[in-house]
Amino acid sequence: MGWPDLTRAALEAAARGWCVFPLTPRGKKPLRGFTDWERHATTDTDRIAACWPRQPYNIGIACGPSRLVVIDLDQPKPGEHPPAGLDQHQPQNGEQVFRLLCAEHGQPYPDDTFTVRTRRGGTHLYFTPPEGLQLRNSAGHKGGLGWLIDTRACGGYVVGPGSHVTQPDGTGPYEIIHHLPLAPLPAWLAEALTPAAPPSMSAADLLANLPDHRLTKYGEAALRGEVERVAAAQRGTRNRTLNTAAFNLGQLVTRGVLPAEVIITALQSAAETANAEGDPNPPREIAAVIASGLSAGMKAQPRRCRAA
Repeated sequence: MGWPDLTRAALEAAARGWCVFPLTPRGKKPLRGFTDWERHATTDTDRIAACWPRQPYNIGIACGPSRLVVIDLDQPKPGEHPPAGLDQHQPQNGEQVFRLLCAEHGQPYPDDTFTVRTRRGGTHLYFTPPEGLQLRNSAGHKGGLGWLIDTRACGGYVVGPGSHVTQPDGTGPYEIIHHLPLAPLPAWLAEALTPAAPPSMSAADLLANLPDHRLTKYGEAALRGEVERVAAAQRGTRNRTLNTAAFNLGQLVTRGVLPAEVIITALQSAAETANAEGDPNPPREIAAVIASGLSAGMKAQPRRCRAA
């Protein structure tokens, strides 16, 4: 596919409301300078029209901002065989495994949606996720739907139709084979892809798991209070609550009341506990919020300490 065709394919994806970004020519990786691809991905036609004619860039589609869940049914690599449990069926590829999974659940194979044939003869099934449900990526039979079945959702991207990939393990185009409107992700698949919520932990549980440090009564009380607030924070307030907690406790670091590593460990655990209520913040984002608040607190006027 030539440069004009790739530009047109990128614009067509954007017209569907999908956020695109450039991949390396004939490759699958984000172009240098687009490593933060989820932030750079766009539907802006002017930006797309200015970027793609420069080189024959392949097309990346950021699934999260595009509100997509893509089920990737792959082909096995040479020498790859089904895992235990699939021996009796002897499926040859991801599509056959997925059809078996559908049959197990008494559900039809969901091919009534926008579908792309991948470079190695695999299949991408595009769906819209349920409103308010933020699904993540999954891979294969270890935590995913099954052997040779991956999913791409929030935090993931797919190579878009119109791209052509040349790699040692397979060369070919990504072509639309069913030009249909997006179907909603079937409820049984949404349930299967929803991670189990981790058990909520009390502030006492969280503090009990900290590294062995001797804390003053004041330091432990201050830490416990902030941990409780962070763990109980509701959607829409979590980052602000976490930042405030890190700032407040950071002021105690400069007075030698609390070690920074204890604060970081406690707040990270508390924030991940709050994530059990859905719409999770990625661990990397949690760590960045803690680091920012802690740094600001350590530079601020130290809090006065009551006598223990």
